[in-house]
Amino acid sequence: MKKHSLKDWLIAVRPWSFPASAMPVIVTLAYLYWAYGVIDWKNGVLALVGIIIFHASGNAWSDYFDFERGVDRADTFGVKTLTSGQFMPLEIRNLAIGLMVSAVAIGLWLVVRTGLPLLWVGVCGAICSLLYPWLKYRAFGDFVIFVAYAILPTLGISYITVGKFLPDLLLIIVPVGLITVAILHANNTRDIETDVRAKISTLAMKLGKKTDVLLYIFEVIFPFLWIVGCVVLGYFPWWSLLTMLGLLPAIANARAMLRLPKEGISAISNLDEKTAKLQLLFSLLFTVTFLI
Repeated sequence: MKKHSLKDWLIAVRPWSFPASAMPVIVTLAYLYWAYGVIDWKNGVLALVGIIIFHASGNAWSDYFDFERGVDRADTFGVKTLTSGQFMPLEIRNLAIGLMVSAVAIGLWLVVRTGLPLLWVGVCGAICSLLYPWLKYRAFGDFVIFVAYAILPTLGISYITVGKFLPDLLLIIVPVGLITVAILHANNTRDIETDVRAKISTLAMKLGKKTDVLLYIFEVIFPFLWIVGCVVLGYFPWWSLLTMLGLLPAIANARAMLRLPKEGISAISNLDEKTAKLQLLFSLLFTVTFLI
């Protein structure tokens, strides 16, 4: 096997996608601090590290199965760690397993510190990660991502920092979760042709390109409308309107998706990365509004 640098290993886990898992945790911590005052920051930071490692494991696990299934080939978009021959499949599989063991160890330590109810959140998260390739090939990928990177971490953070599951966190889950799912939707819309060749099924394939465009626009624009509504109703502070600064890149991304029918996949070749950057900007602004 080839020797790999630290940079090679970092690229293999796709760190540009980490905002999808990290930002829901960070926003939730900021919201809980604003709404409830005293929270356990040590548990929150430990959980943040754990979910990033968990996400890295999921990325490697998905890449391994995509390569083995023939979904990822030399002419497909995305990371070329396997299709270029840079890494052997077993290296990526072992990387995924090693990272998952580390994430599970952090999760179990948090269970010891907080209580058994957290264990069920962790078990559901591990199931989502392990079964994600199988579910993604059957058009459930978007649903799994919303559960694994919006619902579960948000509820888990509330339990380990405040001591209970809080229903008002739905206010956070919806806007942050939709943009997270938009990252995957942009990716799957771009990869429709190669996914058809690989004989798998994604939600983007089932909906068709016209509906895909509309769904993506909803996923990146509706979160801003949601926040405005929550501010007006008094659920969020007026400072939360600062998130509107992220509306311009959201509109730019939506316009890129609108060009898909005429220009083809070249119009959205890197839209998944742009959506991840939008998630980062949106969530950072959202976080700041609770800390001002």
